[in-house]
Amino acid sequence: MSTAKTNHVLPGFKLTLGYTLSYLSILVLVPLAAVFLKTSSLTLEQFWTVVTADRVLASYRLSFGASLLAAAINAVFGLMLAWALVRYSFPGKKLVDALIDLPFALPTAVAGIALTALYAKNGWLGKLLEPLGIEVAFKPLGILVALIFIGLPFVVRTVQPILEDLDTELEEAATSLGAQRWQTFWHVILPILFPALLTGFALAFARAVGEYGSVIFIAGNLPMVSEITPLMIITKLEQYDYTGATAIASVMLAFSFTLLLLINCLQAWTAKRTGRDR
Repeated sequence: MSTAKTNHVLPGFKLTLGYTLSYLSILVLVPLAAVFLKTSSLTLEQFWTVVTADRVLASYRLSFGASLLAAAINAVFGLMLAWALVRYSFPGKKLVDALIDLPFALPTAVAGIALTALYAKNGWLGKLLEPLGIEVAFKPLGILVALIFIGLPFVVRTVQPILEDLDTELEEAATSLGAQRWQTFWHVILPILFPALLTGFALAFARAVGEYGSVIFIAGNLPMVSEITPLMIITKLEQYDYTGATAIASVMLAFSFTLLLLINCLQAWTAKRTGRDR
């Protein structure tokens, strides 16, 4: 009795897995391992002294705090923007849809310069905000604005396909059963969108944590006030303190990986629960 042979587009499993692991190792694992190997040349006491210096701790609070807040804001307004693009027709819709991808194509340095020019005291928006006592450029608020700018497309492009595939009959059924609009959104639509929304949040956060180019121009870079962690790493490198730079980088890497892992676990749990509820 002959066994039916299954044809695959890709080569055999072992060959494909070997190429995949080699590619992953060269591009991801080896550079990450080099960070930790370089850091290991420090003693535990030296490592702790470097990563817990007052200036470094202030940069952690600013970088991670601003990144989380920016990702949360993008999750809310990115969902609203994706909803408007999918559910409504309005003049200039295609232009708005194209502008969402602008942060992907725009060099980060150009984005930083443009935002600084807009929000400086003599800028178009800055001169309108200054009489209200709102200072954006060269302040922590400017960092938040820059991180929102570069992170918004991740949420919109993650949620938009799910909204397009969402069956409107579910909403109609909820309405026919007497549900209000907010009840339909909260109990029917949001559970379906939540895994994608979490993914967009995680991507926006990951991009924001490591962002440098668009932030460096608008931040002001004042120690203990508006100095981000990536700038601290660059400063260490410019001083030829490579072990200090890798020590700070390893802390950022460990914290970011842990947070993203928690978000992914929550996303998987939510998707599983949503599938079971269906």
